[in-house]
Amino acid sequence: MIWFFAILIVLALGGVAVVAAGRGQPLEPAYDDSPDSLVPSEGPVTADDLRRIRFPLAVRGYRMAEVDALLERLAEEREAADRRAAEEALPLPGPETGDDTDPSASAH
Repeated sequence: MIWFFAILIVLALGGVAVVAAGRGQPLEPAYDDSPDSLVPSEGPVTADDLRRIRFPLAVRGYRMAEVDALLERLAEEREAADRRAAEEALPLPGPETGDDTDPSASAH
């Protein structure tokens, strides 16, 4: 009776091996399961680009909270830098630009 169960186990393991091997056919091509990072390959990276980034997990993984906190900090710094650049690009009203700071002077 033990021989019968041993033969059944060997046949079952052989069947599993044949199914796992694809019955002699090549395996299907693997697909890329990493998420799209949605970061433009050219041009500057914006704060919204940083907020959309999602990294794939590996076997050893990473601490998601730490990476997310760093990405949020970088996004905030990028927004602050963009605001400073926009403020520097705007001309200030005054005698250099020909704008008068006194609105009542232009009414005459």
